[in-house]
Amino acid sequence: MIDSRAIVDPSARIADSVEIGPFSIIGPDVTIGEGTVIGPHVVVRGPTTIGKNNRIFQFASIGEECQDKKYAGEPTTLVIGDNNVIREACTFHRGTVQDNGTTLVGSGNLFMVNVHVAHDCVIGDNGIFANDTNLAGHVKVGDYAILGGSTQVHQFCQIGAHAMCGAGTVVLKDIPAYVMSQGYPATPHGMNSEGLKRRGFSAESIKALRNAYKTLYRQNLTLAEALTELEAQPDPEGTLAVLIESIKAASRGIIR
Repeated sequence: MIDSRAIVDPSARIADSVEIGPFSIIGPDVTIGEGTVIGPHVVVRGPTTIGKNNRIFQFASIGEECQDKKYAGEPTTLVIGDNNVIREACTFHRGTVQDNGTTLVGSGNLFMVNVHVAHDCVIGDNGIFANDTNLAGHVKVGDYAILGGSTQVHQFCQIGAHAMCGAGTVVLKDIPAYVMSQGYPATPHGMNSEGLKRRGFSAESIKALRNAYKTLYRQNLTLAEALTELEAQPDPEGTLAVLIESIKAASRGIIR
């Protein structure tokens, strides 16, 4: 299932059911799990671990050394989970020793054409990253986040779970969980209610989040005052706790 025109380093650990297309290059210190399909003209450099049942399309560059000028050839890593779709011309870089040394990608994500995941990013599960989205170094993205086409995320920013960015959004501060944003710089535009409905969130949880949005963005409170108000609001299903934690974890301040 490995095309004869592919180049695979003898030390690479390739599961028996992996498919590798013509003219792809798999380097040393690469592990690829069962059921993963590597298309033609893909380059995978190690140390990189790719899980099960991923699909990587042509011209992707996976596990290349990062573009950080401080990088000096250290053996940093890229780890990719299971069931991801990585479309044409995506670029995923390994980490740096200035952080944890690992770029980490979860499972079930869709990376559309020409998405860049820079060094030391941490990406959760089931996200959608539309064409030409760029994540700078040290960015963290939560589960089920959706980043519209050409979203640009500044280094060290965090995007919370179930958050959504419109096309062309430039993220310079952290985006709390569930919040929709748009613009340059990103500004808040309500809660991602429709997405939450599709994922089975109850009407009670969505109502609680809408009330939380009003507290956070419509009452002219300081962030500390808003957090105090949020922590006092009913949260029978724990959805507000995720929002509150994402705000408290913000390292660059949140969009407001």
